[in-house]
Amino acid sequence: MNQLKDKIAIITGVSRLKGIGAAICKELAETGYHIFFTYWTEYDKKMPWSIDLEEPIKLKEELLKTGVKVSCMELDLTQPNAAEQLINRVSVQLGYPDILINNAAYSTNNDFSTITAEELDKHYLVNVRATTLLSSKFAQGFNKKSGGRIVNLTSGQFQGPMPGELAYATTKGAVDALTITLSAELAPLGITVNAVNPGPTDTGWMTQEIKSQLKPLFPFGRIGEPRDVAKIIKFIVSEEADWITGQIIHSEGGFKR
Repeated sequence: MNQLKDKIAIITGVSRLKGIGAAICKELAETGYHIFFTYWTEYDKKMPWSIDLEEPIKLKEELLKTGVKVSCMELDLTQPNAAEQLINRVSVQLGYPDILINNAAYSTNNDFSTITAEELDKHYLVNVRATTLLSSKFAQGFNKKSGGRIVNLTSGQFQGPMPGELAYATTKGAVDALTITLSAELAPLGITVNAVNPGPTDTGWMTQEIKSQLKPLFPFGRIGEPRDVAKIIKFIVSEEADWITGQIIHSEGGFKR
């Protein structure tokens, strides 16, 4: 626990209690990290799973019970000043962050016949631009010499094709490229940069039909759960992982496409 004293983690895209973001927050809080998370309910309200608007507050209350400091804010990551706004708010409320987890994502179904400029731009603004600018702003102000961590959530688009998710696969592929190049740039600052692909994860969006189709593709006989990816991220941000950088880690339970 001494190594974790006053370490602060930012997790973006934490609107739903069943989501990967919430699982990461819980795992890190239970380990002793102070937590700052962002959410954007306008996006989740438009998605099939919808959202209880009280979920972010309920999560904050749950995290506070672990004894760590917790703060959060609603933030539209498509805004050009979102990165500066977030880093400034965290610095004032908790201190300068040690860890940035770019979990927020924009995702809708589309293919070559339905893709539009507007929809592609929406994916780019969140998945690529916000991730890049947040990582850049975080690194610019980091002055702790070591222990900095950036973790990007990716989706295994280079493991195989993702038909029907053209904009999502395209922009998440850019996140893999960003991870590799940024890791080389930030190593001299004491910051590691890695990406994690959790594979298909049951966060509430899967229908029973989808679950039935996916389950046989997992050799462990079950579908991925949010805590599975949260546990690997807990390791990547730890001191034990200080020699791991520039990696795209496929933590998907042997999922076979």
